[in-house]
Amino acid sequence: MKAARFEYARAESLNHALDILDAERSRIKVMAGSQSLGPMLNLRLVRPESVIDISSLSMLRNVTKDGSTLCIGAGVTHAEIEDGVYELLRGHPWQSVAAAIAYRSIRNRGTVGGSIAHADPAADWVLAATAMNAVIEITSKLSTRRVPMTHFMQAAYTTVLEDQEIITAIHIPVMNDQVRWGYYKFCRKVGEFADASCAAYFDPTSRVANLVVGALDGAPKSLTTLAQIVAQKGWPATGRETITEHVSDNLASLDTLNQKMLVTVISRCLDRAFNTKGPA
Repeated sequence: MKAARFEYARAESLNHALDILDAERSRIKVMAGSQSLGPMLNLRLVRPESVIDISSLSMLRNVTKDGSTLCIGAGVTHAEIEDGVYELLRGHPWQSVAAAIAYRSIRNRGTVGGSIAHADPAADWVLAATAMNAVIEITSKLSTRRVPMTHFMQAAYTTVLEDQEIITAIHIPVMNDQVRWGYYKFCRKVGEFADASCAAYFDPTSRVANLVVGALDGAPKSLTTLAQIVAQKGWPATGRETITEHVSDNLASLDTLNQKMLVTVISRCLDRAFNTKGPA
């Protein structure tokens, strides 16, 4: 199947893109890497009147540091993070997250901002950004606003983005030597979306303890109490039974198999975060 007819515009600058969005006020889609939008167009799951391509905007493809925060341009690709193209992300744990996204051909074109805007519940950046207390920078013709990732995604494929807005950057904290980060996901085969996933972020300096599970039917779920227990007791002293109890309490709507998968990905995620073998 081929896409339904639509008008195509290639943005020459961010202001040009915002001008088009502001003027059109019709069914319009923003295209970055097009690794999600492209197939949806071809399957006619979406039928916009216009598509504006922002993939060539260099201002969206940089990484900078502002005090204790890293600012990752929305147009940065998964492959660029994986390959350490940007010095500030070399050795960063997000390199391993990027390397496990789909296939290399997808990573070459897919972008961080595009993935977050698409808001697939099983997407890697949605989960990683939530766990790291990322802040999403959103720009329109009239203003720029910043929204915490925990409030950005409202449901599956549903965000707070308005029709005339574009994600321009993702802000995450600079990691120090005290931070513990872990990420683990189950896929039926390499390259597919996760069936269960977990990200852990512990920073004793700022007293942040986040343990977040993904690949659910909506936005990622934070297991706040469990994270606090791990921060206090340490891992593996917390134990698999405690994880099982909290998964059962917080995700009771999931069937037994999915709960068991989550218990395992949480355990393995914590193993990675604390570089130690947890309870079997």
